[in-house]
Amino acid sequence: MWFAAVCLGPSLGLLPVGAMAKEAGNCTAGATLRLSAPVSSQGSLLLVEVKSPKPLAELKGDWGGRSVPFWQDAGRERVQRGLVGVDLEKAAGTYDLKVTGQTASGEKISCRAMVAVRKGRFATESLHVENEFVEPNPEQIKRADEERQRLREIFDRATPERLWNGKFRVPLDGVSTGGNFGKRRILNGKPGSPHGGVDFPAITGTPVHAAQRGRVALAEELFFSGNTVVLDHGLGIYTFYGHLSEIDVKVGDDLEAGAVLGKVGATGRVTGPHLHWGLTVERARVNPLQIVRLFEN
Repeated sequence: MWFAAVCLGPSLGLLPVGAMAKEAGNCTAGATLRLSAPVSSQGSLLLVEVKSPKPLAELKGDWGGRSVPFWQDAGRERVQRGLVGVDLEKAAGTYDLKVTGQTASGEKISCRAMVAVRKGRFATESLHVENEFVEPNPEQIKRADEERQRLREIFDRATPERLWNGKFRVPLDGVSTGGNFGKRRILNGKPGSPHGGVDFPAITGTPVHAAQRGRVALAEELFFSGNTVVLDHGLGIYTFYGHLSEIDVKVGDDLEAGAVLGKVGATGRVTGPHLHWGLTVERARVNPLQIVRLFEN
């Protein structure tokens, strides 16, 4: 289901998304903007669609200071779409979405909407574990900080072209749901960061598949996530595969959707075999199951 939103020119007032869904209208150059949902929540994903009566040239979006890259599907020269990722810890509130661009004939387009973000409902779990899981030594902390910075640098780079084509899939065969996204663990009384991915319990050695076509941006052992692969799908979209027992790809490899990139394991800071699957959209940590459901239809 889509929710229509008015695309506003510079002289028009700003309406909330809910009102736009009821008061659909034209924006400059006769275009309209639609959202896949009327509101969002922390850790969610929205699909934005701009449709014009004339063929569209390049569009670009901005949402709260984050870029929203747009793409055009083959045979749909009057439609472009983009993804808005709502970070797991983005403060609840209402944020301005702006889209600007032009038609192929040079006519300017300006679209604007207010996107409401609700507080997510995430579980909290208190555990008592060995101190080594709560208090890494200085050498381990240094290593983890360096790896975290390297991941930030990867996620900060947005490949300008779309590398994926079609639907996204869950990386394990025969699995459709997972858990723990957003869960905050309190270890020995010390609160940790929210869990930025979905966990899929599985037997060690279970093949792990690429969620969609992409290029390997990282393939190595990390302190927290063990044997890890990161795939760049283009336009600021990355998927993350952690705790693998083995890695079957190398940096720079171009993978097709469904290609085996490794196998389930229990490497890194874990207590049992499972796949940790994450999704980052323009540096926003998002529940990866949402990108699967978003493109199902």
